[in-house]
Amino acid sequence: MSADTKSLPSRSASAGGRPGGGRTVMLVVVLVAELMNALDGSVVYTALPAIQHDTGASGAAVQWIHAAYALTFAIGLVTGGRLGDLHGRKRLFLLGTGVFTAASLLCGLAGTPAVLIAARFVQGGAAAVMIPQVLATLHVTFDEGSRAKAFSLYGTVMSLGSVAGPVLGGVLTSADVSGLGWRPIFLINVPIGLAAVLLGLRHLPESRDLAARRPDLAGMLLAGLGLLLIAYPLTAGGAHQWPVWSFLMMAGGFLTLMVFVVQQRARTARGRDPLVVLALFKRRAFAAGLSAQLVFGLLSGVFFLAWTLFMQDGLGLSPRQAAAGFVVASLGEMAGGWLTMSLAGRHGTPCWPRPPCADTRG
Repeated sequence: MSADTKSLPSRSASAGGRPGGGRTVMLVVVLVAELMNALDGSVVYTALPAIQHDTGASGAAVQWIHAAYALTFAIGLVTGGRLGDLHGRKRLFLLGTGVFTAASLLCGLAGTPAVLIAARFVQGGAAAVMIPQVLATLHVTFDEGSRAKAFSLYGTVMSLGSVAGPVLGGVLTSADVSGLGWRPIFLINVPIGLAAVLLGLRHLPESRDLAARRPDLAGMLLAGLGLLLIAYPLTAGGAHQWPVWSFLMMAGGFLTLMVFVVQQRARTARGRDPLVVLALFKRRAFAAGLSAQLVFGLLSGVFFLAWTLFMQDGLGLSPRQAAAGFVVASLGEMAGGWLTMSLAGRHGTPCWPRPPCADTRG
């Protein structure tokens, strides 16, 4: 069978002809990839003091060890999905997972903060290529009857990974496996990533969207530059007592994002695929949910970074004790989430999955 007939458009690719065992292995492979991503987004929290002590990292460098991953992941996520539509999701998944694994090895071997931060940049970019293929593969492989269960497992793994990351970081750092200190928090990805690549070669179906257009490179450049101009001074400005250049960079970042919005509108008006569908922001439910997620992400990121440094540097707790603190906080967070869902179901108007929510009038 030729490569062209194996690569199916997303609207016709399905798991109907795949053996149940092969589909189960495929599900495990993609969920393991998502678990690695969720863990590496938060695993450094409890290990940061040890990393700082071992490598002599400055306060700004400590922030970049976490921010480098999140920034490149956020910037590349949409483009990673578009590349999978164009060139094949299996191919991009294997590429992203392979680079992610290699970057994890480099993180574990890093001897200086600069090398570690650079490796985290690569790791986040690789995750941005890997993760969209997970979602697309689940969508095209499972039919409507089993798709909801597959996505439910995906959401569960993502949540558990975010909670387990700081705990795993604290446990592995305290265990000091073979005298490696914090390094196993990254090195553990190497055998897992290699297994995901080898199993993915055999069990992942190939699919692509034949209607997909080329990615919006100008939009990607503008969005990435705008976010970088804002994120860099926010991270490094405090270490330099907030000089004038830090505020000028942030102003330039906001101006760049305004140009990005204009460029996206112009691209949409010409009938070309934009990087971001701006019409979505006209929907009240979407805009409100995104705003809430933005506030939550900003506050939780600042809180967890400050809290882990306070628990270990301020209170003198060990990484293992700090991990226990994260467990308590996570339980409180889960309880708050359940309470919110209960109150929303009782007093609010649920949107999904009712068709009227697709109405752009909000």
